Amino acid sequence: MSVTDQVIAIIAQQALLEPEDVTLDCTLESLGIDSMGLVESIFAIEEAFDITVPFNANTPSESDFDITSVATIIAGIERLRTEQSQPPRP
Repeated sequence: MSVTDQVIAIIAQQALLEPEDVTLDCTLESLGIDSMGLVESIFAIEEAFDITVPFNANTPSESDFDITSVATIIAGIERLRTEQSQPPRP
C-alpha cells in the first residue's frame, strides 16, 4: 500500500468516511475532523509510518508539519520518512 493510500485510509477512518470520499485537496476541516480527530490521526500516522510528527495540537500554526490538506500531510510524511531514516550526523 502506498503512502497516499495509507494516509487516505487513516483520515477516512477518523472522518467516518469511505477512502474514496477523501481526495488530495480535502482539508481535515472539510472532512469533519475536529482537533481530537486530528490528534488521533497524527498518532495513527506516527504508528503506521514509524515516524515522529513534529506537531503540537495546542499551537498547530507553529508546527513544522503542514496539515492544510491531505496532499500536504502526505508530502510532510514523505519528508519525515526521508529525514528520520537518515543516520544522525556526527
